[in-house]
Amino acid sequence: MDWVPSTERSRFASALSNQVVCVTGGAGFIGGHLVDALVALGARVTVIDDLSNSDAGHLSKVIDACPEQIRFVQGSILDPVALGAAVEGARVVFHLAAMGSVPRSVEDPARAWVVNATGTMRVLSAAHKAGAHRVVFSASSSAYGNNPELPKVESMGCEPESPYAASKVAGEGLCRAWSGSYGLDTVSLRYFNIFGPRQRAGSAYAAAIPAFLSAFADGRAPTVFGSGEQTRDFTHVNNAVFANLLAAVHEGDLGGEVLNVGAGQRTSVNELARILGEHSGRGDVGVVHAPERAGEVMHSVADIRAIEDRLGYRVVTGMEEGLGETAGWYLEHLSVTDGGEG
Repeated sequence: MDWVPSTERSRFASALSNQVVCVTGGAGFIGGHLVDALVALGARVTVIDDLSNSDAGHLSKVIDACPEQIRFVQGSILDPVALGAAVEGARVVFHLAAMGSVPRSVEDPARAWVVNATGTMRVLSAAHKAGAHRVVFSASSSAYGNNPELPKVESMGCEPESPYAASKVAGEGLCRAWSGSYGLDTVSLRYFNIFGPRQRAGSAYAAAIPAFLSAFADGRAPTVFGSGEQTRDFTHVNNAVFANLLAAVHEGDLGGEVLNVGAGQRTSVNELARILGEHSGRGDVGVVHAPERAGEVMHSVADIRAIEDRLGYRVVTGMEEGLGETAGWYLEHLSVTDGGEG
């Protein structure tokens, strides 16, 4: 239970044991880790996922181990029948389903908008109709765009640089609107480059960490897009799970508030490649550079004071520890599930 500090376990278990919750995108990377946590805490979990960006391998193991606690609806959040069945009876809906890739959104902006914006509206509407208390929305640090000010603070204006980012900003606005117009409590968690075990590496849209580890495992030099001097706040998935749990059990209204979820540590892509090369025992292969990808920002790091003050968040797994764990897991398993765009 690395995602639950010992001081919080009893509080989470008390609030979530036998509680009906729904996780959209629960077969994916972050969603799968959240499902693990919820089941361990005694919640009754319904997962809806169309398996377009993931597979049911890990989820099926959870179902086999705890069949009385978990229900799987294979379907899209755009399908009102499937979505209605998934949110039925849920007190909290964790909305993680998304088309989560900046490059893919540049290639197919219409699909990014339909899944991420229209899909979020449908989740909010279904949750409200089902009588849910709160929707916890997985937002993105890409909302800040190329604003040079660091660290990124929630009070900054949104400057989306990609269709993905624009669709996620729209989702935040919808969450606030549903809180204001319909009384459905919501909160938007802006993730900063989440990574960890089971993150998908085999896709052209893979996040940097699994893509690098996949290359090192094959003895290849990983590809760095651009100069590699761009910086990110690489945040272990345990921290995202912790933030979701804190948001779910928060007793006051959150009213559509937007909160950063990060580690508050800035690391360049070149430095990341060096660290992962050392963990993989392949630091000698170097990197190869490719042109910078459209829609990507240059620098990003989170100011996490707001979520600390509002929810009691803190970093439960640091970057260095998380990278070591992730490298070890990936080199052992040599396969992964779903990209985690931040």
